[in-house]
Amino acid sequence: MGMNLQNKKVVILGGTSGIGLATARAALAQGARVFVSSAREEKVAAAVTALGPGADGQVADLNDAESTSRMFAGIGSFDHLVYTAGESLQLGELVSTDMNAVRKAFDVRMFGAMVAVQTAAPNIRQGGSIVLTSGTAGARPMKGWTAVASICGAMEAFTRALAVELAPLRVNIVSPGLVRTPLWSNVPESDREAMYLHAGSRLPVGRAGEADDIAQTYVYLMNNEFVTGQTIVTDGGGVLV
Repeated sequence: MGMNLQNKKVVILGGTSGIGLATARAALAQGARVFVSSAREEKVAAAVTALGPGADGQVADLNDAESTSRMFAGIGSFDHLVYTAGESLQLGELVSTDMNAVRKAFDVRMFGAMVAVQTAAPNIRQGGSIVLTSGTAGARPMKGWTAVASICGAMEAFTRALAVELAPLRVNIVSPGLVRTPLWSNVPESDREAMYLHAGSRLPVGRAGEADDIAQTYVYLMNNEFVTGQTIVTDGGGVLV
């Protein structure tokens, strides 16, 4: 792997587990300095220890604008912002959905990202970028995925608008398919493994995704200075079948 992120400072919100943690590892492998954040102190400490030299972190509540602002004030200027923060997926048919849970999901995934970009954009150095996160549910939702699909669609529209508004700062978004991450932790383990095997066997690549697979897309978007306003689907061909 090349060292295209050598000495770049990458801030990953939601970088203490799953895709965010994998992206932190991938950025470190390219020579970056990485800063991760989570609302839980023990998760930040564990991630920084696991990542090793070149990693730092801070506790911040992304639902609290003041907490987010304090975090970025402490970070100072940097090169790339990655937003992978999320919670266990809010699944279920709309007729029986708890709207408070839906609002909470939007708060973390959508409004948290808005506040982060609003606060961080002035601190991003020339040539830097923002990489956000959606999911293929926005393009191909299944029954019971109304809330998730709505968030994904909103995030992708947000990305395109930002790419115009913040130019020449580049803004892109990654749309993962089925990936083995803690976001599925609300599904019993046996059911979860069966889901990975069944869904993965139907994909053209023959398996469910791993966090490291998706992390490479975030790194690509940080490195490629001619890509902006794009949704990059990384789903093993899931939208095709």
